[in-house]
Amino acid sequence: HVGVPGEWAAEDLQEETCNRGQETGSVQMRMYFSSSAVLLNDPSVRQTAALNMTELVMRTLPSPSAAQDPGPDAYKGWLFKWTNYLKGYQRRWFVLSNGLLSYYRTQAEMAHTCRGTITLATVHIEVGDTCHFVLTSGGRSYHLKAYSEGECQRWVSALQQAKANATQMMPHSDDSGDEGPLGQPDRALIQGALKTLASKLEDLSTCNELIGKHGAALQRSLSELEDLRAPSDGVDKLKTVNERATLFRITSNAMINACQDFVDLAEAHSRRWQRALQYEREQRHHLEETIEQLAKQHNSLERAWRESPSTHNSEGTPEGESSEENEDIEFFDAMEDSPAFITVPADDHSQHSGSLSSNWSQDDNDGSGSYLRRGRRCRIPDKPNYSLNLWSIMKNCIGKELSKIPMPVNFNEPLSMLQRLTEDLEYSELLDRATRCDSSLEQMCLVAAFSVSSYSTTVHRTGKPFNPLLGETYELDRVEEYGYRSICERISHHPPAAAHHVISQRGWTLWQEITIDSKFRGKYISIMPLGNIHLKFHASGNHYVWSKVTSTVHNIIVGKLWLDQSGDIIIMNHRNKDKCHLKFSPYSYFSRDVPRKVTGVVMDGEGCGHYILSGTWDDKMESAKIIESSHGSGGSEGKQKTVYQTLPPKLLWKKYPLPENAENMHYFSSLALTLNEPEDDVAPTDSRLRPDQRLMEAGLWDEANAEKQCLEERQRLERRKREAQANLALEEGKEAESHQPLWFEKRTDTETGESSYVYKGGYWEAKDRQDWSQCPAIF
Repeated sequence: HVGVPGEWAAEDLQEETCNRGQETGSVQMRMYFSSSAVLLNDPSVRQTAALNMTELVMRTLPSPSAAQDPGPDAYKGWLFKWTNYLKGYQRRWFVLSNGLLSYYRTQAEMAHTCRGTITLATVHIEVGDTCHFVLTSGGRSYHLKAYSEGECQRWVSALQQAKANATQMMPHSDDSGDEGPLGQPDRALIQGALKTLASKLEDLSTCNELIGKHGAALQRSLSELEDLRAPSDGVDKLKTVNERATLFRITSNAMINACQDFVDLAEAHSRRWQRALQYEREQRHHLEETIEQLAKQHNSLERAWRESPSTHNSEGTPEGESSEENEDIEFFDAMEDSPAFITVPADDHSQHSGSLSSNWSQDDNDGSGSYLRRGRRCRIPDKPNYSLNLWSIMKNCIGKELSKIPMPVNFNEPLSMLQRLTEDLEYSELLDRATRCDSSLEQMCLVAAFSVSSYSTTVHRTGKPFNPLLGETYELDRVEEYGYRSICERISHHPPAAAHHVISQRGWTLWQEITIDSKFRGKYISIMPLGNIHLKFHASGNHYVWSKVTSTVHNIIVGKLWLDQSGDIIIMNHRNKDKCHLKFSPYSYFSRDVPRKVTGVVMDGEGCGHYILSGTWDDKMESAKIIESSHGSGGSEGKQKTVYQTLPPKLLWKKYPLPENAENMHYFSSLALTLNEPEDDVAPTDSRLRPDQRLMEAGLWDEANAEKQCLEERQRLERRKREAQANLALEEGKEAESHQPLWFEKRTDTETGESSYVYKGGYWEAKDRQDWSQCPAIF
């Protein structure tokens, strides 16, 4: 319109503005013409006004593309939806209809199963990089990808049009401020208000530029008028000044009107936003109170559950319902097999009370296991607060064995794997009590409690113990306090294996050979101890054998690390075939069971149950004597459950409280605090003398990392040297010599037929003589 007469251009712009319903442009144009009617007869003024107002009004008109694009009410097709870190983007069938975006795994699922629905009225659409866009609704983000740029643009256009249609159909409340708070703040309305305010600000900016331009022109005209000397030129100059003054007044009026529009609009929306903000504050406060109340109720219910008799084994796990897609969240399912028995407390147990032995229940838990006799230390230096991203180190190690992953000490605790094995003796008094049992079944209950108690120290211990060097040893002499001596030795490098032997003056011997098989699975680490634990009582000859369960460290990628134990332990008495079956239930989000639950049955050689065991591996274990058993009705999948009638449960074991400030000392127990305490006369291969471990305990982690690298490099050189010697021996036709442990040798057990490394003797005698000439220099 610039090339046509000013009257036609201005009228055409005004008509176009009104027809498109742009109130802002219309008001500005009406204000413009009412103020400048006297000037429209002048060609120069008309041309200047047309040019300036064209610039102002055209920006308020809707774009042709937006006006012409069809807004399909129904749109469907394939898109890629982000699921999780392991599966990445997965193809889904999306359907857009009636302001809702639904998605399915396949087109066939549309008839019966919808995987999720997104309400477009409150959604925020953000276009990302190539073929990628994000929908945010209700605090959740959906990352979607199209096959091509064109397809992505078509989806975004359809979604925006559907959102606009859905927003228009939503009820709008007036802005009087008398109504109550908004029940659901409308994200779409807020976005629209922000865009309108932004448009008003642009108008203000344009008016400001015009005021500056015309003000400067007016100032120049006034200066020229003052410099005039000839009266004949004064009339023309005065006319020019008048025209420019009129333009300045027009733009000033436009600025005032635009400011008023902006203030009115801001005040109108401000009341709505204040109500929405107040509503959100009240909702947040209410939610905080609700969560706090639920947390208190959860703690009280958990305490009541643990303190009550174990009569709840018959409760099943409710079916969990989730409206979200199953693949978005990974949970550990409940155990496939529900407990094969149901316990019922006996009504009258006075006639049976005389059948219990009085020896095995003495000193249930007197808290004497503080391990602070002889002035042993009760604290270590606090753990430094060094932040390090575990995922940045382990993302390239998925599927590898944990012992082969080079890890900085930041993820360790200042104890070696040998010391962690020795920590199983935290509750050795359970075995001392078991030696006084007259019944092998009662003795089995205490042995089972001892096998569970070894996991109680791991509930908060997500740190990795130091991987011992080949030939490294660890001794623990507690003869004066608790009557036992313990010796461990690293017997194999790959696979990592260690042998352990404990002899007690109170009537028992324990030995084990443990090989650690560990795998990093991306989201979690599985640690599977392979090998058996042997326990023999000197007086009765009862020989018990069992193995350990699987430990799992969760949330490797994101979140707080936490540890769980799961699996079964079968404890077998090889002398009379008594057996105990313990079941460690994995944590399940949907289960009503107590977390870290352990249940079990003690049976004689004929398979008849005598005791029910129940508890948790991080707190306590109880036993209830069975006085009657019967077969109940068929359970799931046609399995029959045995119903046991029991006496009230009796406490077998309870965990000692952690020392004060344990959270800053790696959550070490009282025994763990003393395991790395320096002692005289130990072997030069003892874990207490390992320099990197000692530096880490002192809080010097940078120095510990440097020392750890040196030790590992020296160990690699020794391994290459042994491999070269073995290859040379094979070339010469000789038998290659493998590493032989110093204090253990391989033997076959006569009762179990198992071949394993057992203590061959000589360590304590060498310590008495202080003759360590056989020990290699590994540190």
